[in-house]
Amino acid sequence: MPMHQNAPVTTYIALGANLGDRAQNLRDALKQLDAISAVRVVAVSSFLENPAVGGPADSPPFLNAAAEVSTMLSAANLLERLLQIERALGRERREKWGPRTIDLDLLLYGNEVIDTQDLIVPHPRLHERRFVLQPLAEIAPNLLVPGVNRTVSELLRAL
Repeated sequence: MPMHQNAPVTTYIALGANLGDRAQNLRDALKQLDAISAVRVVAVSSFLENPAVGGPADSPPFLNAAAEVSTMLSAANLLERLLQIERALGRERREKWGPRTIDLDLLLYGNEVIDTQDLIVPHPRLHERRFVLQPLAEIAPNLLVPGVNRTVSELLRAL
């Protein structure tokens, strides 16, 4: 798989944090993302507070956001960079859906539908998560989700 594309690809990333200074964690993740030479953060939603979904019952609420990112990286390389940023900001993967300092999910990569062992795009639970669709609808309401053929705002209304 190529590391770089020939032309920039518009991608969308979900951000979430429910440990530490949540807003600062989101800002730090966006700053680190924008510092990657083949990546440019184009738009960021407002930060929205949501109850934790899944995970332990006593999990603190999340602060969630979505970002539009233009990148020359392949989807696999972008995912690897997202995981590096999570580790740099202290993310520890101890339990599924457990509390975390930062969570970065690659939601959409251009119009591509990707299904590999390491990456599924569009994100497989995108259409059922208000905490992802709400901030995404703020920055890309008319974006058509590949494979689903409905816009972000249509998916949000269907919840």
